Amino acid sequence: MVMAVSFTRYGRLYYLDPGPHSPKVGDKVLVPTDSGPEVAECVWAPQWVSDDIGDLPECAGPATDEHLARDEVNRRRRAEGRSIAKRLIRKHDLPMKVIGVDFLDTENVFKIYFTAPHRVDFRALVRDLARGIKARVELRQVGPRDEARLQGGIGPCGRDLCCATFLKDFEPVSVRMAKDQDLPVNPLRIAGACGRLMCCLKYEHPLYVKAHERMPSLGSRVETPNGPGQVIGRNVPADTVTVRLSGGGRCSCPSASVCSPRRQHDAMYNSDEG
Repeated sequence: MVMAVSFTRYGRLYYLDPGPHSPKVGDKVLVPTDSGPEVAECVWAPQWVSDDIGDLPECAGPATDEHLARDEVNRRRRAEGRSIAKRLIRKHDLPMKVIGVDFLDTENVFKIYFTAPHRVDFRALVRDLARGIKARVELRQVGPRDEARLQGGIGPCGRDLCCATFLKDFEPVSVRMAKDQDLPVNPLRIAGACGRLMCCLKYEHPLYVKAHERMPSLGSRVETPNGPGQVIGRNVPADTVTVRLSGGGRCSCPSASVCSPRRQHDAMYNSDEG
């Protein structure tokens, strides 16, 4: 069985083995981490899945009042650390933008994630932060994609960002992938919230490559149920092709109806039935 939790509302999902526990959606549960169990909210109740998924961390059980109180204190400390960091960054006049703050209460350590247009000398800032927050401070500069993952948001598709929900690793994405998917090479159309090429171009690309090997190529002459014509467009999700008919006009029909092997198959079986 598998369940999913989130540490922040509408944040990234983390999958767990529920073990002997059966939390409901909205329940607070404990998630094992490197710094000890942390409180998270159950987003998907435990359910059976067809695939055999192994090596998932096991849910440590429901959160008690003590755990919830500790989590609330840590949330206040993170908010305090963010506020102090922003104030001191303005004081030092540094081109930095705070995008996330982690607080490890067991070690009394703040990890502050920021973006900047270039490398920043923040040694003086760290000293002032340590005095102001009264804890050890670590500053980590991240790129545009990590910024989008930490802040979250809505993608061009209208859904929560993949990187902020289920996508774990960033893989290389190229403009060639957009061309193979018949997308316009327009930065405004193929860029995600981070300003880089959308990650979904990567994991949808193999589907298009396989479909294009099977479907007639653009410009090829084909026979359709409405007569001969030339392929001028392909719609992989719908598995259809658009054909400009030789007699005028155009039609959209399933790719199988203009695929020569399929037509030969149909002709063979139809002749056998006759």
